[in-house]
This record gives sequence, C-alpha cells and structure tokens, in this order.
Amino acid sequence: MRESLRFLLGDRLVEIDRCDPTLTVLDWLRLNQRMTGTKEGCAEGDCGACTVVVGRLDRGLLRYEAINACIRFLPTLDGCQLLTVEHLKGADGALHPVQQAMVECHGSQCGFCTPGFVMSLLALRLNEAEPSVGRIEDALAGNLCRCTGYEPIIAAGRHMDEIAPREADRFMLEREAIASRLMTLNDNETLALQGDGGSFHAPATIEALAELVAAHPQATLVAGATDVGLWVTKAMKRLDPVISLGRIEALRAITDEGDHLRFGAMAGHIDVRTALAALSPQLDELMRRFGGEQVRNAGTIGGNIANGSPIGDLPPALIALDATLVLARRSEAGIERRAIPLESFFIEYRTQDRRPGEFVEAVLVPKLAEGVLFHASKVSKRFDEDISAVCGAFKLTLSSDGRISEARLAFGGMAGIPKRATAAEVALVGQRWNEAVVAAAIATLPQDFSPLDDMRASAHYRLTIAGNLLRRFLIETTQAAMQTRVAGLLAEAAHG
Repeated sequence: MRESLRFLLGDRLVEIDRCDPTLTVLDWLRLNQRMTGTKEGCAEGDCGACTVVVGRLDRGLLRYEAINACIRFLPTLDGCQLLTVEHLKGADGALHPVQQAMVECHGSQCGFCTPGFVMSLLALRLNEAEPSVGRIEDALAGNLCRCTGYEPIIAAGRHMDEIAPREADRFMLEREAIASRLMTLNDNETLALQGDGGSFHAPATIEALAELVAAHPQATLVAGATDVGLWVTKAMKRLDPVISLGRIEALRAITDEGDHLRFGAMAGHIDVRTALAALSPQLDELMRRFGGEQVRNAGTIGGNIANGSPIGDLPPALIALDATLVLARRSEAGIERRAIPLESFFIEYRTQDRRPGEFVEAVLVPKLAEGVLFHASKVSKRFDEDISAVCGAFKLTLSSDGRISEARLAFGGMAGIPKRATAAEVALVGQRWNEAVVAAAIATLPQDFSPLDDMRASAHYRLTIAGNLLRRFLIETTQAAMQTRVAGLLAEAAHG
C-alpha cells in the first residue's frame, strides 16, 4: 500500500501524507492553499462557481474534465492534474485566451461566477476544436449566472480561438509532458490515507477492491461522488472509511459483446452517452440532460445505479432495455460474480439486493432489435441540469400482425424505486398500438403507482405526466410529422 496522496497542482507536484477522506477540493484550495479564485456558490454541484479542470490519464492519453470542486473529495485526485483559474495567466501576467475572450465579449458582470465559466470553457477548448454553439451551450449548462443572460459568455466561447489558436495554447503544448509525469504517479498500489476524520482507500485493481470491501463492509463506496458529496456538504455526514473506485481502469471499460454492450461500473456518463446514443437517439437526448457537464464528467453508470435513488435518470431506461447487473465480491476461490436483472436490484427506497461484500462491477445492456419501438422522456422544472420529476422509458415489440407482443414500461420518480408499470404493460400486450390502447394503459397507472407530493411535483401531476409520456411515445412512433418537443436534440432533429 502507498500512504501518500500524489497529484499535480498546475505543474507543481503535491504530496500529502494525511488527509480526511471527505475533504473537498474546494475547501483544500481555499483554506489550505489560499487559492480563492474558485468560488463556493451552492456546495452541491449545481451552480458551477467552483468549477476546476482535472487532467487524468485515459488509456494512456491525457483527458481534461471540468468538475465541481465543492463535492469532489481531494484524495480522488491521486495521479491527476488539477487546474484552477489561477493557473491560466501567462508568465508575464497576460490573460489566457479564454479570459481575454470573456473581457472582449463582456461576459462578466458581478464576476462571482466568472472563474467557473472560464474553467468550463478551458476544458471545452482543450478537448474539442471549433466547438459548435450547441456544444458551447452544453459545456456551460452546469454553470449558472444571474447577470449576463449567457449570450456574451457563449460569444466568448466562439471567440476564444480567434484570439489565439487552440494548437498554440500552452496547456496543449505541455500535454505530452504532463501525461508523462502522470504516468509516473499512477501505479497498481492501493492508496491508503489516514486523517483526523477517518481513512480513505483507493485500490487500483478489482481484486484489491474486493479485498477492501470484504474487510470494511461498513465502508462508503464512492464512484463520482456527485450525490455522496452532498451527504457531506449538506447533511454534514462523516464517512469513515471511504473506498474510492476511481483508480480502477478495468472498471471504466465499455465493450461491444455482440448482442449487448458491457459497461464497467466506473464508465463515465460522457462515454456512456456516446455508447448508448448508438443504440437510440432517445438515449442520447436523455443523457444530454443528465446534470451539467461537470456532473457528467464525474458521474458513472455504476454509481447512478448503486446509489439507488428513485429519481436517477438511467435506471428507468436500462430497466426498459432489460439490462443485467453484474455484482462481484471476494470468495475463497477468487472473485465471485452474480448476474441479476437490473429491475430486481431495487427492493425499496435506498435498499438494494446487494449481499455482504458485493459491489457493482458491470452493467449489460441489450441492443435494440430491428423494428422494436423505444422511447425515453425526462420531465423537470428546468430543461438543463435538473433532477427529474418523472422519467419514463418504454420498449414495445410488435408481432408481424402489428400487435404488441412485449411491453416494458419503466418510470422513475413515481415510487420509492425505479419501477415497471406492470398493470399498464398487461393492458398493452396483445393489442394494437393506437390511441385506444394507450388510453386503457394510462387508466391502469394508479394501480402501479401511488406517487408522493414533494417539492418537484404533486402526486396528481406525476400521474398525469406519466400518462402523457405514453401518449408522446405513441405520437412520436405513429405521427412522425407532429412535433412533440420544444427543445433538445430530438426537437432540433424534428425541425431539421
């Protein structure tokens, strides 16, 4: 085991021998390093004022990601590079092209949110050449501003490459050298840190993870911490010990297995979206609204499932697709694996079918067969970067005579777990796909669900919306000319 945390802060090597497991990157920057350019706005990964850029190795290449420093635990930066707004100025004090673009396009007023916007634009610049306006908007969706109306900031994103070419950016020129330095920091040892608040463990292999989970059954397993971080910043929980899965490259793999895709539990949402988009544009649209870019950079498919939230966006879609969950744990013979239907993993609110010592290793997602109808919808109070009030995903298989031979209707936000609408499915099977059968299925939804009233929606609203999403599915699959969406990728495609 290695007992010191190692990462690059800009181009400076940082080594830390003691660290609390849930010390946030934001608190370390502001309180320990006195680097106050990174701001705290919401402390829950929502406003983007705390955005920093993390460089990490991805299959040997350096990958830059904008993340929320307020909910990212510092020890998870092991083997990475951390960039803040303080690192952007040149050796002579000159502004970086992203900063200069913000000045010239009048993209800052009160200035509080500006460092976060700058860092989001920096990550976009380092990853993509000549991004479209749509991509700029996506990259900035996780940053909130009360003053500018966003148009000047979007203009800055379009203007930054005109000020200085991307290829000449010093971060691009230093990319290979930084990657080489990070390679020397990454090893197969388990990181084991102690701090006043407890212990932090980060194994580098699945075998080491299984050993740790068996030895510490009470540990909190952390993937991207996009929800667990709030347990600390909002609920003030003390988590001890913490086991991070972030150093296990084997868990990040996405592979095509012929009739299905296999996602390692640590596959990030950015890569998950790309893979799922090949199955259906509906999934592409759903994932495009999965938090802001900072959340998608940090979050993982396994974390979204294992967290067990009834309003997670991915489980309804994966349940509709009949996904399988692979759980693993240590045994005397080595690693013991168990495969179960994803829908059976969720038992009741925050309770899953996970045996002692088990962890999520992979998700198997079947490909859609020719002629199968599939649909996914998310309804939330705001279009971007919001939690679902209701999420619905539906798959229908039609027989040669046009009748429904199989129906899988899954909802999130309608119960304490993501759940299928079994009575509605029964109402559909054997029938023709039309308005009358959809109306009959909608009438059965109260048999399947008794939603709660909460801050996101009333029970009546949720039941109404759930039925309307089925109607949208019918319209989109039988009346292609009718426009059912006012914004998003599918709406853009419909408008041509």
